[in-house]
Amino acid sequence: MYDYDLLVVGSANADLVIGVERRPGAGETVLGSDLAVHPGGKGANQAVAAARLGARTALLARVGDDSYGRLLLDSQRAAGVDTVGVLVGGAPTGVALITVDPSGDNSIVVSPGANGRLAPEDVRAAASLFHASRVVSAQLEIPLETVVEVVRCLAPGSRFVLNPSPPRPLPREVLAACDPLIVNEHEAKVILGDACVSERPEDWAGLLLAKGPRSVVVTLGAEGALVASAAEGVRRVPSVKVDAVDTTGAGDAFTAALAWRLGTGASLAEAAAYAARVGAAAVTKAGAQVSYPTAAEVDAL
Repeated sequence: MYDYDLLVVGSANADLVIGVERRPGAGETVLGSDLAVHPGGKGANQAVAAARLGARTALLARVGDDSYGRLLLDSQRAAGVDTVGVLVGGAPTGVALITVDPSGDNSIVVSPGANGRLAPEDVRAAASLFHASRVVSAQLEIPLETVVEVVRCLAPGSRFVLNPSPPRPLPREVLAACDPLIVNEHEAKVILGDACVSERPEDWAGLLLAKGPRSVVVTLGAEGALVASAAEGVRRVPSVKVDAVDTTGAGDAFTAALAWRLGTGASLAEAAAYAARVGAAAVTKAGAQVSYPTAAEVDAL
C-alpha cells in the first residue's frame, strides 16, 4: 500500500508576472501591467495540480528562508500537499520572471536560487518518500545529477515520469527509466539533436523511443497530444477547445494529471486524454497554481 499517489521532485519558484501588449525586442522597453506575484515552479506546480485533482501528493524541493519560500509552503499546504520533503535554506527562493501577452502566450526567465541546491544527498535522505510513492515525477529546473539520483532511488514497482524542461541532453540511465518522457515540440527537438530529421510529431516519438524511454508523450498545444510506446504504438489524443487566457503552468497541470492517472491504472492514451482536459481547464484562468482545476471542474469541462 502506497502512502502517496504521486511524489514530485522538482523546483519551487515565486512567479513574478507582468502583462504586456507585446514582448520587447533587444534593447527595447515596453510598459506592462502591475506586478503580480504567484507561487510557481514546475515541481510546486505539479504537486498543487495533482493535489487539487484529489491525488495524495508529496513534494521534495528546496526553498529559501524568505517571504517567497513561505508563500510557496503556504500554497502547497493549502492545496493539500504533504510538505515534509520541502527543505528550507541554502540560497534565496527561486524566481521566475514572466511576461504574458494578450493571446495568453508567455516568456519566462528563471533564477534557480535554492532549486540549484537540491542535491543528490537530499534525494537519498528522502528514501522513505520514494518507497511510499506509487509514481515519481521530475523536471529539469533542478540539477541533472539530482534527477539521476531520483532514478536510482526509485522503489521497485514505482513509475517514473519526466518532463525535461528546460531541455538538455539526457543520460541513458534517465531515459531508460522514463515511463513516459513528456515533451513539447521544442523539448523533443533539443533532446533529439541531429537525429531530428522530420517535422512530424509521430517521427519524433519514434526517434525518442529509440533512445530508451518505455513510453513517450508529445504535447502539441491546441492540437492535443501524441502518445507512443512499443506495446501500444503511436496514437493521437485530441485537445479540448477553450478560450485561452494564460498558458502559464498548463504543461505542469498536464504532466501532473497524466502521472496521477497512470498510477490509478489508466492506459497511456486514457491518462493523456484526461490530462488534456486538465490542461485546457488551466489555460482559461490567469496564473499557474491558482488556475488549476478540481476533479469536478474537469468533469464539467
